[in-house]
Amino acid sequence: MRLRSLLLVVVLLVTSAFAQDLASFEKRISVHKLANGMTFVVMRRPQAPVFSFFTYVNVGSVQEPAGETGLAHMFEHMAFKGTTDIGTTNWPAESIALRKVEVAYAAYNAERLKRVGQDKQKLAQLHDAWQQAMNDAEKYVVKNAFPEIVEENGGADLNAFTNDDQTAYFYSMPVNRLELWAYLESDRYAHPVFREFYQERNVVMEERRMRTESSPVGRLVEQFLAQAFIAHPYHHPTIGWASDVESFSATDARRFYDRYYIPANMVVAVVGDVDPAYVDKLADEYFARIPGKPRPLPMATVEPPQNAERHVVLHDASQPIYLEGYHRPSYLSPDDPVYDVMADILSRGRTSRLYRSLVRDKRIALTVAGFTGFPGVKYPQLFAFYALPNQGHTTDELRRAIHEELEKLKSQPVTDEELQMTKTRAKADLIRSLNSNSGMAQALATYQTLYGDWRELFRSVDRIDKVTKQDILRVANETFAANNRTVGIIETAPPPQAAPPPPAAAPPPAAPQAPQAPQKGGR
Repeated sequence: MRLRSLLLVVVLLVTSAFAQDLASFEKRISVHKLANGMTFVVMRRPQAPVFSFFTYVNVGSVQEPAGETGLAHMFEHMAFKGTTDIGTTNWPAESIALRKVEVAYAAYNAERLKRVGQDKQKLAQLHDAWQQAMNDAEKYVVKNAFPEIVEENGGADLNAFTNDDQTAYFYSMPVNRLELWAYLESDRYAHPVFREFYQERNVVMEERRMRTESSPVGRLVEQFLAQAFIAHPYHHPTIGWASDVESFSATDARRFYDRYYIPANMVVAVVGDVDPAYVDKLADEYFARIPGKPRPLPMATVEPPQNAERHVVLHDASQPIYLEGYHRPSYLSPDDPVYDVMADILSRGRTSRLYRSLVRDKRIALTVAGFTGFPGVKYPQLFAFYALPNQGHTTDELRRAIHEELEKLKSQPVTDEELQMTKTRAKADLIRSLNSNSGMAQALATYQTLYGDWRELFRSVDRIDKVTKQDILRVANETFAANNRTVGIIETAPPPQAAPPPPAAAPPPAAPQAPQAPQKGGR
């Protein structure tokens, strides 16, 4: 009774706060769409004289052409390299130098990729010519010019990220620098310059070596996704395959940019102590100058149904790891909120089913989690689980224990308390995520892009609130089937032993001697 009473109080408090915040947001949020197709979502929040923005570019690694994996991620590294006015001492001269870099690289790369008849001496000469062209272009670069302007004017948290579904850019500034922000950000898209492209490409290669090639978990995840997705581009890594990263050019990047970095493919959210009418005016004045183009066609490739369990096993001098995933539909599915509820019940905190079973009671796992939206959400994706075995236990024990919990979810209705607390936490999570300007900007831009209406941010909680026990039973049985499962395992292997030293050289054979007559008694 005490638990139910406490639950009722929590539900009433969160529901009241949620309703109050929703009504407040409705009054303070406006949407402004430019003639070129770019969309602005603006929210006035006058608590402090600052603002945050979040630009959602509707392109990620899924859109990369064959042979150019990792290219979407390069724009994260190119983001703040400057423009034709910022970051250069002489743009006309630099533009000529950059063109020479591309000509030199194209010649070098063509020779490098020859499978038959490659001329090693010519290759070395072409490489040196390319390096010299980059050195010549480097003379005009003013390093970190764009970030320094932002920071000198009170900007903070300047950053970007890339994933399978999107590329995002964001930072915060004092509100009296709003027009400066509009100039800087619009100029990045109107007049971008991909300076120091190949130097940053080397940085990406080092990032790949560190996060994937030198990381057991990174290698496992890469192989796991390549096995789980046969047709859909979710099967290749966001950072790209090494051979692709070593090959694509700034010319390739420009072609990709011109196709996807267009106003109709971008949503900008601005949140803070701003006048929406003034933000709209600045958007018309600065961002409307970016030429409009038709939006790219949606992804056509659809992952075929999986009809057999798939396995990836890595033997590594590493902590054992267990990973498994099940195909599920995209975020547009009517069952999307059901997956969120199942993830919460199975894996949210120390009271979750998986934690209580594997970590607390059986003590076979150091950690365990279940999560949805892997590796992205825009297209059909995975509901995945991972666990680390406790000392003296195996990945096979983890597998059996996780499957026991899934069978319970498939055969027994969840309790009223579990379902209600999940719905309460969803509302509380939403309220907490919107406390900051940056969090609010990210949420508004994301939902405006994915659904075409930022209000879906709040409707998503309503959809979770409508999930029933029968929905969970139905979706769990549809999803958690053996033929829909991909498994990835790291089994601990001893570290490679040092090669034994080579044997000592044998003494040279003695010089041949003349044969002697046999002695008496000899054999």
